[in-house]
Amino acid sequence: MATKKTVKKASSESLFEGYERREAKILAALKPYGIKSILECRDICKKAGIDPYKIVEETQPICFENAKWAYTVGAAMAIKKGCVKAKDAAAEIGVGLQAFCIPGSVAENRQVGRGHGNLGAMLLDDATECFAFLAGHESFAAAEGAIKIALNANKVRKTNLRVILNGLGKDAAYIISRINGFTYVKTAFNNKTEKVKVVSKKAFSKGPRAAVNCYGADNVPEGVAIMKLENVGVSITGNSTNPTRFQHPVAGTYKKWCIENGKKYFSVASGGGTGRTLHPDNMAAGPSSYGMTDTMGRMHSDAQFAGSSSVPAHVEMMGLIGMGNNPMVGATVAVAVAVEESFKK
Repeated sequence: MATKKTVKKASSESLFEGYERREAKILAALKPYGIKSILECRDICKKAGIDPYKIVEETQPICFENAKWAYTVGAAMAIKKGCVKAKDAAAEIGVGLQAFCIPGSVAENRQVGRGHGNLGAMLLDDATECFAFLAGHESFAAAEGAIKIALNANKVRKTNLRVILNGLGKDAAYIISRINGFTYVKTAFNNKTEKVKVVSKKAFSKGPRAAVNCYGADNVPEGVAIMKLENVGVSITGNSTNPTRFQHPVAGTYKKWCIENGKKYFSVASGGGTGRTLHPDNMAAGPSSYGMTDTMGRMHSDAQFAGSSSVPAHVEMMGLIGMGNNPMVGATVAVAVAVEESFKK
């Protein structure tokens, strides 16, 4: 006997992962802006001539649907509020991202959504000269974030933002540079003076991507020296590979040096707590353990995110959205710039 198929009508309930756990909070956040639904956010963006959904998809193709809609909601909020400056739009986008944080989750408790918005605002402010992805050079997540920043941030800044990748391993840095069109910066570190010098530079493209300097350090002291060389004002740590042997020690040591020398430095830890990193309890607690990388991040960071720097599912597990923290930085900047440019049309 043939069974009759029921076709479910397309509705907001089928828009993205975890919709039912997020709906009430998102709609409550939209109410002060006079926006009645999530779908209306898409229409607001379309009318303004921007497509946050596409921007996010381009930034990290493996991201979840909820990430694309989170930025659509954030952009609609920024448009409704009349954020004519990208740095203000970025902060408002953070409100939208926060609305997607599942109630009671790590991401909600840490205000990770707002944190991403505020980080984007910093990178669009001329007071920030250099932003560093302290990377494990294990994936292209830092590159995904860097590319979007390089292609967009300087459209609205008076002075160009310098973007660098600072990670463990010179061979790895060379490969990352070659594949993504960055400039590979080969360095030599003097252990006696603790200073680093540039040996050579090789640009693998022409244009905005080549403006991203990619460094490979042999050890933590060289990584710290690279931070000093570039006068890094803001950084985010990658936590998928080498977090406890490079990224966090570099950030923490550089932070101490900045405090001692009266320099401003805002350190962001991309998170942890996904049950797949290094755990102080030897992994006994599984996903409920925050992990050693998370613990180390708490020691030096001015802002603590949650989940992986690269893997969408791990960020979703922490209650935010399905997108790596590093690509999110690029997406926030790109969408915020698009909002500013929409007011100029």
